[in-house]
Formats: sequence, structure tokens, C-alpha cells
Amino acid sequence: MTDTADHVTTHQAEDDARNEQILIWVNGRVVPKAQAMVSVYDSGFMLGDGVWEGIRLYDGTWAFLDEHIERLFEAAKAIDLDIALTPDQVKQAIFDTQEANAMQTDAHARLMVTRGVKHRPFQHPSLSRSGPTMVIIMEHSRPKIPRPIRLATVPHLRGLPMTQDPKLNSHSKLNCILACIAAEKAGADEALMLDLHGFVNTTNACNFFIVRKGEVWTSTGDYCMNGITRGKVIRLCRDNGIPVFERNFSLVDTYSADEAFLTGTFGAQTPVSMIDGRVIGNGEMGPMTQRLRGLYKGLVAA
Repeated sequence: MTDTADHVTTHQAEDDARNEQILIWVNGRVVPKAQAMVSVYDSGFMLGDGVWEGIRLYDGTWAFLDEHIERLFEAAKAIDLDIALTPDQVKQAIFDTQEANAMQTDAHARLMVTRGVKHRPFQHPSLSRSGPTMVIIMEHSRPKIPRPIRLATVPHLRGLPMTQDPKLNSHSKLNCILACIAAEKAGADEALMLDLHGFVNTTNACNFFIVRKGEVWTSTGDYCMNGITRGKVIRLCRDNGIPVFERNFSLVDTYSADEAFLTGTFGAQTPVSMIDGRVIGNGEMGPMTQRLRGLYKGLVAA
């Protein structure tokens, strides 16, 4: 399909030498990158037992910070994890890390909370007697995606809530990683994942949208992370008279779309040029994607 040496990702950023000198928040201490470590007995390392959020800094402001922190605490409650800090204390930890790194814009933070250090190397959560563990990695990060993304449909599905709820930002991302590997083996950049009924759902890393005859479509949201950027795009469409639908649609609808794009905290709106070897539109960023990008920038700056 494509040259496998020509892969890009939705999280591709410019190289920035300053990231070798960043300071990382680890359990209340801000330490140099080389000293930012957790135990091999940590629940996150051992079992993927934890939750996380990605947030982005624009011109001195963390975009939609309250919504991200609210989602973090909702996820922690869902897995019965006590963060042991209040939302305001978590936000202060972010601000302290930002200040320590003297960051003002074009920064990305990954906030991770695990159940903590285990007493013995086994699954039962009662063995996590020293926790939680919280880490904030904050990097200088300016997106640099040289071309629209190419997707390949993969056999890996987003599952039902009674298996592993796809609405959770959990540390257990193996299903999505395997999907991404399958897409790369097929010569694409990232994976397009279907739901249990065969409808187009999401990618391994981002929410997925198509544009057909002036209408913006995305999945029902039943089997994917209902991303904050996804919600902002839906709201922008409704506020600006753009028809938008959360609905079931198939690969047939997708291949004949006029445009396709991805949404996520890192890349905001990322255009898609090709899916399963079919060129979408003219293979470039379309006018609707460009318009939504502009509206989103305005929303972030408001």
C-alpha cells in the first residue's frame, strides 16, 4: 500500500533539545528526567493498573483543564483508585511542574496515576499497599505532521464496557497498540478500528470523523473514548450551523467521504488522506477540516 519507511504518527512533534533537560513531577517531587523513576513493583508497570490524561498548553493556559481533571477523577473512581489529592491539588502540581520547566506554550503534559507500589508481584489490588503513584511528564511539543495520515482498517475492535470499557483512559492500552502494529504492517500510519457491529468507530489513538456533502459524521461514541477535543468539534459544528451527526456508518460511507480527520488533545484536528488504499477526497486537508481547525483555535484562545 505505502512505503513502510514513510510512517508518521498523530503524535509526531518537532525535535526539541530542551526535552533532555525537563523536570518531571513524581509523587510530590520535581526531579530531573534521569532521576524520574518508579518501582518495578508499581501497579502501572506491572499490570497497567492506572489512569491518565493528556493536556496541552497554549499561550500560558492549559486548554480545557477542568474538564480533563474531572475526567481523570471519574476514571479513578470507576477503577476504585484513590488519587489521594483534591482536583485543585492536582492542578497545582501541574502548575508547579510548568513553572519548574519555565513553559509558556506548545507544551504537552501526560498526567499518570497508578494504584501504587505492590507488596508482592501479583494481580490482586489489595497488594498495592503503597500508593497511589502520580507522575507528570511535561515536554516542549510542537506538532509536526508532514502530511495527512494514512489509515488501515484492522481486525482489533473496541470492546464492550463489561470487558474493558473503551471510555476509560487506562494504562492498559495493549489492544490499541496491537491495532497500531497491524496498521503499520499493512503500510499505514495508524489503525482504523470498528465496533462490535462492524461500524466505523475510532483509531487506535484518536477519534475519527468524516465529511460527506457538507455534513460532519462521527461514531455514536458507544465504543470509544469520548474525547474532549471530539466534544469540542461537535459543539463547534452545532454552534456554527454545520450539520453534525453521531451515528453508525460503515466503511462504504467512509471510503466515499469528501474528507476525513482525527481529533485529539495533541494534534487537535489531523487530516486523513487515505484509508485502506482509497484516497479520501483529493488526499489533502479539506475545507471543512480547515474551517474546524480555525474555529477550534478560536475556542482555545477564548
